[in-house]
Amino acid sequence: MNRRLLLMIVLLLTLFAPLIANAHVKWFTEEAASKDSIENILSPFFIVFSLIVAIVLAAIPQLLPWLMNLEIAKKIEDKLAGFRIYSRHLLKYGTALSLALQSFSGSMFAPEFSMTEPFQQFAFWFAIVLLLIPHHYATKLASLVLSSLFIMVWSNSGWFHMLDYGFYIAIFFVLLVGKTKWEKWGFPFLYLGTGLSLCWVAVEKWVYPAMTLDIIERHAVPTFGFEPSIFIVMAAFIEFVVGYLLIVGILNRLLAAVVTVLFLLTSMIFGMTEIIGHAIIHVVLLIFIIEGVSFYYPPIKMHKTRLNQMIFVFLNFFFVLATFILIYYRFG
Repeated sequence: MNRRLLLMIVLLLTLFAPLIANAHVKWFTEEAASKDSIENILSPFFIVFSLIVAIVLAAIPQLLPWLMNLEIAKKIEDKLAGFRIYSRHLLKYGTALSLALQSFSGSMFAPEFSMTEPFQQFAFWFAIVLLLIPHHYATKLASLVLSSLFIMVWSNSGWFHMLDYGFYIAIFFVLLVGKTKWEKWGFPFLYLGTGLSLCWVAVEKWVYPAMTLDIIERHAVPTFGFEPSIFIVMAAFIEFVVGYLLIVGILNRLLAAVVTVLFLLTSMIFGMTEIIGHAIIHVVLLIFIIEGVSFYYPPIKMHKTRLNQMIFVFLNFFFVLATFILIYYRFG
């Protein structure tokens, strides 16, 4: 049984690797951003597929008790629980390493943002060095320096463009509130920020499909027999669902593990840019793998019965989906 389960997981990872391969399409295309019409975005296939996705998501609360009672799931939970004491150290030093990789490539926060001024590189490395100092005051100062640089990039690039990287705000918050009375709010905010960023990036593929289509053609990304336009819709749904489930608090550990492996696989397609750009995401996902939902009171827990949880997941998915599409189409 375990061998069959492992084989199934490996097969799914292989099949779905290209679906999140172009998580940040701006990094890999020179195609001009051209909005599709709202009529084309909300196509019959889009509507039917979103309904299927919502039904599948609603069924997950029914499957969770069975999944968590598996012997292998219990062993994994016990094993990973022992690493939770290292989560904050992992975020601190992992962030420092990820930012150093970006600096060596001449960028900060993402491959698309180049360092244009000497003081930016100085401030960036100053923050990295501070993160390496094992004292929480140095960590807080690093958080403030990085937040200032991020706001500077944000002001130049546009508020809605930088929502792609909203998880950085969550990271800076976690680093800032360590050893304070707000410390317990750090990791839940990290879950929320990462989930919202993934959802926001997913909508980009629906609103600007030509950019993703250019990546598929330029890098020969396999579509497994699907029409590229259909494949793009499905790819964005996979990414959106991952972000949504992180927000509502379902399968956080499993999702983090799957996405981590997917990003590693896609490095073979996009090379060093992918590695540098997503290094910080790997750090966050590794924390999610270790933590699960140990510290996070997810929204789904507000509803006590399984039926209420199913209804909540189903209806809330459409609300979140519609909200993201409306805001992105208007301001993105």
